[in-house]
Amino acid sequence: MYVKLNELGLLVVISGPSGVGKGTVRKALFEMTNHNLYYSISMTTRKPRVGEKDGLDYIFTDEKAFQKGIKQNKFLEYAEFVGQYYGTPIDKVKEMLVKGNEVVLEIEVEGAKQVREKMPKAVFIFIAPPSRKALYDRLLSRGTESKETIIERMEKAEREFKLAHTYDYIVVNDEVSNAANRIMAIIRAEHAKTERSIYKYNKLLEL
Repeated sequence: MYVKLNELGLLVVISGPSGVGKGTVRKALFEMTNHNLYYSISMTTRKPRVGEKDGLDYIFTDEKAFQKGIKQNKFLEYAEFVGQYYGTPIDKVKEMLVKGNEVVLEIEVEGAKQVREKMPKAVFIFIAPPSRKALYDRLLSRGTESKETIIERMEKAEREFKLAHTYDYIVVNDEVSNAANRIMAIIRAEHAKTERSIYKYNKLLEL
């Protein structure tokens, strides 16, 4: 008889500096088979980039609606960066965790700090670039931001590198598929931790 060893799903926070490739790694992770991952789409006030779709990559909104959500405590986390807001709607996250799904958040470093305060049992993964030059080249290749904005993002990244030690894991995005495989291995290992599975395991022994 099969018994699921975990009642609640696992909240997995993928975070790191802007431009490190969080979104690309997350997409590769979800293209893998045999998982029950649910991607919690962030809400943002910034304009869509080329190829991005509303409701798929982000929930695009305006500042007035976002501020209303803040006042109504509708966000698990939110942050303002380069004049734009980003946030995670909380209701859907809780709903999917209760159903036993693994909920993946792809968020900025400031947002990850807020999630840790509210949900300390989540798993926090810092995505790091192979080098500072690799990060700069990635930001430059986007072709969507001015040199001034890129410099601002790099300065912010330098500050965020110093916070990597506060995460549970560090995954270097040297190659997208490798990074995705490492994250999946982390998720599976986390589910095998005694603290997460002992209750259900004891129930299994009673059958």
